[in-house]
Amino acid sequence: MSKKTKKYDSPLQATVSGILDLFKKRERVGSLDTSDNLTGKKVLITGSSSGLGLAVAKQLAKLDAEVIMAVRSGIPEKGEEVMKASGSNKIKMLSVDLSDFNSIKNLISEVKSKIGKIDVLICNAAIVVNEARKTAIGLDEMLTVNYLSKFVLVNGLLNEDCFNTESNSIPKIIFISSESHRNPKAFEWDTFGKFQEHKMAKTVERYGYYKLLLTTFAQELERRLNKEKVNYSVFALCPGPINSNIAREAPKLVQPAMKLVFKLFFSSPEKAAEPVVYLTTSKDVEGKNKDYLFLMSKRDVDDNASNPENGKRLWEMTENLLKEHV
Repeated sequence: MSKKTKKYDSPLQATVSGILDLFKKRERVGSLDTSDNLTGKKVLITGSSSGLGLAVAKQLAKLDAEVIMAVRSGIPEKGEEVMKASGSNKIKMLSVDLSDFNSIKNLISEVKSKIGKIDVLICNAAIVVNEARKTAIGLDEMLTVNYLSKFVLVNGLLNEDCFNTESNSIPKIIFISSESHRNPKAFEWDTFGKFQEHKMAKTVERYGYYKLLLTTFAQELERRLNKEKVNYSVFALCPGPINSNIAREAPKLVQPAMKLVFKLFFSSPEKAAEPVVYLTTSKDVEGKNKDYLFLMSKRDVDDNASNPENGKRLWEMTENLLKEHV
C-alpha cells in the first residue's frame, strides 16, 4: 500500500476526501471479543470532557476500567455523565491546561500522588483555531496543545515512573493522530517552533503539520522505549472525520453548513471511538510494539513520519525548544 496520499490545498478538499474515505472498503484489523475487559486497569485520557475523548471514557468505563479524565473543563459534571452512562463509579477527574507546561507538570504530580501507576495513556486532546494564537510564553497554541504537550506529558510520566511495568505488564501509549499527517511535503526545520501568523484558511494545513510531528514523535518514542525488547506498546490512529465540536472556532457564517455536513457524513464520537477502544482493550494487540490504524484498518504511517533520521532530529529540536522556553 502506498504511504503517500493526495495533498489538500483547502479545508473543502480535506473535508470531501475524509467523507469519501468513509465509504471505501478496507480490511478490518480485528474486533473486541466478548471476554475482553479492562478490570484492574487504569486508563488516563486527555481531552475527555467532550467529543471523542468523552465517548472513549464512557466505553472504557463500561469495560470496567478505572478511567482518569484529564480535562480543562467539565469537572465534576462530565465525570458524573460518564458514571451515569457506564454504571461505573471508578471515574476520577484531574484538571489540566495543555497549553500550559506548568499545568502539565502538576498533572504528572497528581497522577503519581493520587492515581498511582497507569496502564494506558490516551493522548486525545487537540484544538483547531480560527487564527494563530500565542501561549503565555510565546509559543504557538496549536503547536503546543497538538504536539508539544504530548511530548512533555509522555516523557514526564515516563521520568516519574508513572506507568505500570510490574509483573511483565506492557503499558500502552495511544496517540490520536490523523491521516492529515501525510499532507505536509516536508518538515519545517528552519522555522521549527517559531510563531507564524495565519488565519482559518491555513488552519487545516497547520493541523496536518502538527499531526505529522505527533506521528513522527510516536514512531521515535517506540524506537527509544523498545531498543532490545517490547517494554511499551506505542499506538497511533486516525479515527476518521468525527461529528464533534473541534471546529467550534470556525467563522460563524460557515458554522451552519459545517454542522450539517458533520451531521450527515461524519461519524459520531461513539462510532469513531472503536479503534481507540480496540487498541486499549483487545488481547490481539497485547505485547505489540506499535501499530497505526485508520478507522479499523492497519496502515503504514507516511514515509516522513517513519524515517528514523526525522524522528531523531525532531526529538532533539523539541528538547532544545523546550529548554529555551520552559
